[in-house]
Amino acid sequence: MKDYTKMPIYRKARELAELAFKLADVIDDENEDLRVTKEFMRNDAMVIPANVARAEGADIYDVRMESAALIRKAAMELKLHCHALREFGFGEPAYLDLIRTEVEEFRELFIDWVADFDPNHYHIDRWGLFNPPGVNPRDPDPDGGDYGSDDLDDEDDEDRS
Repeated sequence: MKDYTKMPIYRKARELAELAFKLADVIDDENEDLRVTKEFMRNDAMVIPANVARAEGADIYDVRMESAALIRKAAMELKLHCHALREFGFGEPAYLDLIRTEVEEFRELFIDWVADFDPNHYHIDRWGLFNPPGVNPRDPDPDGGDYGSDDLDDEDDEDRS
């Protein structure tokens, strides 16, 4: 398995998280709106590198796509948090511009990273959200297994009898 910590996308994700935490450190806790927004910002900043690591560890298309969706959402939320901070009176717009710039640089790396996901290495997503093109959630599993199926609940029922 390759060392994801050396990958440009992971390094950029860590830089973005560190920057978001530094920004959060200068936000005044006395304003409730600012305090809540900075906590959301910290949480979203941690989601990004964690899901890069998850995607690289799994190396399965549907898991990688799910991680990518979570990363995209968190990165977009960081930009929205910057807007909220400005609206709530945060007086350091240069910090907010730094976050936006980092998110944009991350987005460029993200596009290339996702393009390299191998659509031939997958488990069928029975919910239908993260399957490779042409794979239907109702298709039989090509490997004969049924990873991701709701059949796991049936096994639990059998164990209880």
